[in-house]
Order: sequence, then C-alpha cells, then structure tokens
Amino acid sequence: MISIILIAPPAAGKGTQSDLLVEKYGFVHISTGDMLREVAKHDEIIREKLNSGNLIDDDVVFSLLKERLLADDCKRGFILDGFPRTVNQAIRYDEMIDELGITSNVVIFLDVDREIALKRIVGRVSCPNCHRVYNDMIEEVMPKVSGKCDDCGSLLVKRSDDNSETFGKRYDEYLKSTAPLIDYYLGKGILNKIDSGLGKDEVFEVIKNIVGDLND
Repeated sequence: MISIILIAPPAAGKGTQSDLLVEKYGFVHISTGDMLREVAKHDEIIREKLNSGNLIDDDVVFSLLKERLLADDCKRGFILDGFPRTVNQAIRYDEMIDELGITSNVVIFLDVDREIALKRIVGRVSCPNCHRVYNDMIEEVMPKVSGKCDDCGSLLVKRSDDNSETFGKRYDEYLKSTAPLIDYYLGKGILNKIDSGLGKDEVFEVIKNIVGDLND
C-alpha cells in the first residue's frame, strides 16, 4: 500500500495531479475536509465547530482517517489531500502508518512561484454547465472566445473568492502553518520537490517517475 502526501501552496495544481494519479493508478483520493463534512451531517458537535471555523481535535481526525485507510479500496494506495497540516500531525501520522503496516510513504512538494499562483487564482473562470476551467491570464488555457465555454458555449463565471486579497491570506496561512512540513519531510529524506510552474502533463511525468517504481 502506498501513501502519497501532497504539499502545495494555493493554485499549485494539487487537485489536478490528484485526479491524474487516481486515473492512472487507481489510488483513492482522501480529503480530510470532505470526511469531516460528511460526519458533520449527523454529528452536531463537529457540525458546529466546522460552521464556526474552529479546528477539529486531532483525535477525531485521526480516528476517522484510520477507519478510512482500513477500507478495501485503499489497499492499492491513497492520496492525502489537506493532511497533515502541521508537523505534530505529521509525526503522529508516521506512527499511525507504522501501526497499519504501510511501508511506502511518498511526499511530493508542488512548488510554484507566488506570481504564477496568483495568476492561476485571479484569472480563473469556469463553465457553470460542464464545469470546464479556463484562465483569462494564462494563454494556454484561455477560452477561444472570451467569456464563453469552448465546449458548450455557456457564459463563464468567476468565483467571488478568486481575488488577490483572498489569495494573499491563503498564501500567508500556507507559509505559516504548512511550509514547516517541508523541512520535516526533507529531514526524513522522503521529500520530492517538483516545479509546479510547468504544465500539468510535465509535472505528472515527474510524479509518475517517483511513484511508478513503488507501484510495480
């Protein structure tokens, strides 16, 4: 079983690369945020904490995660999205995968220049009908006709939080709480740094080289 941890600032392409890994290898994409939102549907305490923006206790998160990793669909491998967020969580996760007998723990750091990431966020527009995503500021993913979807012709829309102010807050939060994980995993010798400013296919080729041998 392969554990893949993706560390990335906003707009580094974590979601895109996760989708490609799922399609190529049949891995399971696990979002701890999605897990908590699902539990919140029938757990009032967790629902109130999520709605108020409070952090969920690590004991709860690890209990849910352990249960998820023991499911049959995770036997081939899985990708963790949004976890671990802190060094303390990373240390505890290391202990958990040892307990579960997971021997391959791959950490991939998708590094991207702040200005490139800003363009990806501020210029992002999407089709409300077929959900295809474009970018008004990046030539290779611009729509053929400005403001219209290439596939279905629907008018493209922009998310209200796709702005430079929101991006700046998210990026600063990443630097504060997530970036220290890079030093932690670098010290363990399992960090793989990739320039995510490249095209998605080029980035995925590098990832395949990292994951491929472990998946044989």
